[in-house]
Amino acid sequence: MKKRSWVAVLGTPIALFSATLIASEKLYNFAFKRVDYVPETSADKQKYADAYWSYVDWLHRQPAQTWQLNLDDEANRLVAKYVPAKNTSRRTVIVSHGYKGDGETMANYAYMFHNMGYNVLLPDDRGHGGSAGQYISFGWQDRRDYLGWIDQVCHQTGSQAEIVLFGVSMGGATVEMMSGENLPNQVKAIIADCGYTSIEEELAYLLKRQFHLPKYPFVPIVSFINRHRMGYFLSDVSSVEQLRHNKRPIFFIHGDKDVYVPSWMLKKNYQAAGGSKELWEVPNATHAESFWIDPAEYQKHVDAFLKRYLTD
Repeated sequence: MKKRSWVAVLGTPIALFSATLIASEKLYNFAFKRVDYVPETSADKQKYADAYWSYVDWLHRQPAQTWQLNLDDEANRLVAKYVPAKNTSRRTVIVSHGYKGDGETMANYAYMFHNMGYNVLLPDDRGHGGSAGQYISFGWQDRRDYLGWIDQVCHQTGSQAEIVLFGVSMGGATVEMMSGENLPNQVKAIIADCGYTSIEEELAYLLKRQFHLPKYPFVPIVSFINRHRMGYFLSDVSSVEQLRHNKRPIFFIHGDKDVYVPSWMLKKNYQAAGGSKELWEVPNATHAESFWIDPAEYQKHVDAFLKRYLTD
């Protein structure tokens, strides 16, 4: 075979491999790199925009405090907004926000819990809002950061504090991942709305659905990039594995029309969870829409669950 033919034979797979690496790097940056703005909500949620902004306006009017973690470590400094209850209360909910959101984007849930008599803590996760971090950890590093927020709540409220962990979407997965940690006795219950099973499964699912790309070779390469940048493989980031170690009452909420985090992930998470558990699959709700369809009904279900596990 002539020299030029050998170059052609070798050049094609090398070019293909290089293109795959470049595409994987772009995918990683698109999915994992922080953005310093909150992206516009999906078209099907635009009908809730006026209601959403009314909740944000309410939050801005509250006598909120700014809390911080890792104050002397700029690369790991985290911030949260604390809204005290109307009347002195030992009950606090820590609300975990969704992908590329921040604490403020959870204003509607803050309003709900505030009306239920709770103090509300709204953290900005790593790589979001006012917190430090170049990359999004999809709940994995956040699960440990939240242990620091729990300590601050206990310090603020006292040893008799009753803490609820609540999250939606990525926040739902975050509190599911927290369930496997050694939580203090003050944590009484967990509520996870539309959390995914693992970032590896979620990424593979969205690659196929949105970009018509296969899991292999992209997800393994992205996982290797993340190991280099963040110190862990995507296979480590698992709600399912953490839920197996759960000992707290946990309430799973999920829209039955969710195509972003499909319902089979809900079932897998629910089956894996240890401890007392309940499930509410909300009819006709898409991803993270369960509250918006009927806020009063949502609050009714949340309140009924919590009354079974918190003291009067």
